[in-house]
Amino acid sequence: MRLEILPVPGIGDVTEGDDLAALIATAAPWLRDGDVLVVTSKIVSKAEGRLVDVPADGPERLAARDEVLEAETARVVASRGATRIVQTHHGFVMASAGIDASNVDKTRLVLLPEDPDASARALRAALRDRYDLDVAVIISDTMGRPWRNGLTDVALGVAGMPAIRDHRGEIDPYGNELQLTEIAVVDELAGAGELIKGKCDQVPVAVVRGYLGVARADDGDGARALVRDAELDLFSLGTAEAKAAGLRAAATLADGPGPAPADPAAVDRAVAAVADVVAPGTVFTHVTDEEVRAGLVATVPGWPAQASGLVLGAPPTPVNQPDLVRFGADLQRLRTALAAEGIPSALLPPPDGSTAGAALAL
Repeated sequence: MRLEILPVPGIGDVTEGDDLAALIATAAPWLRDGDVLVVTSKIVSKAEGRLVDVPADGPERLAARDEVLEAETARVVASRGATRIVQTHHGFVMASAGIDASNVDKTRLVLLPEDPDASARALRAALRDRYDLDVAVIISDTMGRPWRNGLTDVALGVAGMPAIRDHRGEIDPYGNELQLTEIAVVDELAGAGELIKGKCDQVPVAVVRGYLGVARADDGDGARALVRDAELDLFSLGTAEAKAAGLRAAATLADGPGPAPADPAAVDRAVAAVADVVAPGTVFTHVTDEEVRAGLVATVPGWPAQASGLVLGAPPTPVNQPDLVRFGADLQRLRTALAAEGIPSALLPPPDGSTAGAALAL
């Protein structure tokens, strides 16, 4: 495969209502069937009127931007200082919901296209119907990446080609069947186009030639195929936000043991999480011996036979009020740590003859 990346200069400033198909076809009369157009989302947004008026500067501008960001946000993923990583209503996770203040008048903000896939389909159809050009279209924008510095362009909308090249089931040269390999080819092509578009050169469109023989007959599923399903997202929140969500969940867990014994490793993690902050003398002991558990079942009504448990060492005797308060705080710290691991618990009196201050059914 031999690829060429060609700039499309001469498009000029795009304003609301402009005909992007006409601007591109006029600036690039050399377009061929099978080319891939990589179009910066900003000119799509401008042409579609996705602009918001805001004050030019001062605290009023910041307040107006915050209001716009809130409206464009489906959920907050992470927040650090002034930085907001959010999921947009499209499903994209990006800084500030993709709101942009560059290459636009200071009194305006540019929002992402309302439906980038629909924008790509409309542009492709216009080029095909009016200029007899069968091309694929990628609407691109710049994003950061977790765990890596620097930005790159990715695809927000696609028409005329699949967003993902699925290699699963193919056999590599060593005879191994590929199990997981799915390549986001439209993101790679968007990044390639950005190499020649730049940020300050007023070249909002690039053409990648040689990747496609011909564009596919239908528009395809679009860039929505790139949005990971929530149930498959292992990093759906920032660390601080995930901890806060765990604490909120802890406050609403049922006061009782779960239907099955708690995972011992998860219990160990919960104990370790509070080990450094409990009062001296507070000891957590696993109830794992079957005879001890049987004794608890016999002496504590309602303790499920399948449940596991923890026994908390008693505070120093004689017990004074400050010691009792500290002991109670330690108990709640442990229950919160257990809940953060998804382990519900119930506070129970210790079994007969025990010197423990309290017991937990898990």
